[in-house]
Amino acid sequence: MDNKLNQLKTMTQVVADTGDIEAIKIFKPVDATTNPSLLLKASELPHYQDLLKNALSWAKGHASSAKQQVSLACDKFGVDLGTEITGIIPGYISTEVDARLSFDTEATVTKAKQIIELYEANGISKDRVLIKIASTWEGIKAAEILQKEGINCNLTLIFSFVQAVAAAEANAFLISPFVGRILDWYKASTGEDYTAQTDPGVLSVTKIYNYFKQHGHKTIVMGASFRNTGEIEQLAGCDRLTISPALLSDLEQSTSVLEQKLFADKYEVMEAVTFNEADFRWAMNEDPMATEKLAEGIRNFAKDQVKLEQKIASLS
Repeated sequence: MDNKLNQLKTMTQVVADTGDIEAIKIFKPVDATTNPSLLLKASELPHYQDLLKNALSWAKGHASSAKQQVSLACDKFGVDLGTEITGIIPGYISTEVDARLSFDTEATVTKAKQIIELYEANGISKDRVLIKIASTWEGIKAAEILQKEGINCNLTLIFSFVQAVAAAEANAFLISPFVGRILDWYKASTGEDYTAQTDPGVLSVTKIYNYFKQHGHKTIVMGASFRNTGEIEQLAGCDRLTISPALLSDLEQSTSVLEQKLFADKYEVMEAVTFNEADFRWAMNEDPMATEKLAEGIRNFAKDQVKLEQKIASLS
């Protein structure tokens, strides 16, 4: 029997949730995704020190103020790292917009276009890049604008059904519902333990996937933020799953049978729904888990963005 990772790859496109090129070489995912937290971790590795210094040197020639230089250097570092990754994977690299822009549609669109320009300057077509944007109302609207201009988006920090549906209605290329963080909230809130079958994060992604398939939404569902392999196994068959190197290794070391759980042509029938801005904000208000985890995720990505900027600034 083949290992579970290879079995999973026959049902689902596997994405590496890391900026570590060596890990990507080992596990051979189709796509890869980064975020400010992963970039910060990558910046601590010896392999990337020259990349950091080169990014700052380049930024000094393209921006006047020290603040602008550091901000631009962060973008350049993320894009240069992403460029290296595209030489290893056959598919997409996801690169995230500064989380501090999560409530500014216009600024998010501008930053996304700057990131695409940096990739194209490196010889990487926009067709290989997904722009990651937090799934606030403003972020979803930014993705809608970008998609119309041919820039594909990965709407991240999805914690609720309403976020997922709004993203699909905006024709987002891909969404990243966060499984493990949903589980974290429910465990802390209820004090209960959950099996893989009753995991609230797994159930959330299953509902989203089934709804999209039933109603013909083309937006790709990519489960993310896993805490254990049981969650991954319960979502076998999902369009894509982005998985950390540690859990990829666990899957690779197991040779038991992996059963497909999700199917594009088998789903529980659900009524079609739509959300305007008022509906979206009210539904989020009524969902304390989604509201809290979205805000927390944005704050934490912003904190790591600041830490990365401080690290780059210290190189001056």
